[in-house]
Amino acid sequence: MTTQPPPAGGADVDALLDPGFLESAVSSPMAEVRRLRRHAEQQEVNLSYTRRLLQGRLDIVRRELQRRAEHDGRSLLDLLPEILAEKGRGPAHGLGRHQTVQPAAPEEYESWVNALTPGVDLLAISELPDADLEQAARALAAAEGSLSERRRGVQQVMDGLAGELARRYRNGEADVAALLADEGR
Repeated sequence: MTTQPPPAGGADVDALLDPGFLESAVSSPMAEVRRLRRHAEQQEVNLSYTRRLLQGRLDIVRRELQRRAEHDGRSLLDLLPEILAEKGRGPAHGLGRHQTVQPAAPEEYESWVNALTPGVDLLAISELPDADLEQAARALAAAEGSLSERRRGVQQVMDGLAGELARRYRNGEADVAALLADEGR
């Protein structure tokens, strides 16, 4: 029996998605709410990066299956520019968030994606049987759905924290001058 990797983002994301997280956060001091928002932003960036890795791998596996089914004489390497250009992929459904941070540990996220399909080496994809590729495509698609759901949850937490910060400024519970002084340190 093959063991699946833990859910994308692991315990850090689990903590953010805990139903009591936002409730607890709104009663925290201002500096802590800001720190939690930055932490949530970092986790969202990590999930977004992992999702892009996963989608790229899924696109390659699906295109190889399509190439075989259509008896396309081109090699997968010849098709790579087309695959990477995301032809056929629908419009983006992201929330258009501006990223101000980078993924924290890219090699960790690549390992997580690779663990979803043990034995499926993209460097030897042409040698793999169809059944292995079909199983890999199913596993990657399922993981992408789960990862996307977790990412949306983290984005909702980010929005909740940003809303709490805005509420405090709007109601005079926080001072912009204090924020600027904190950031100037």
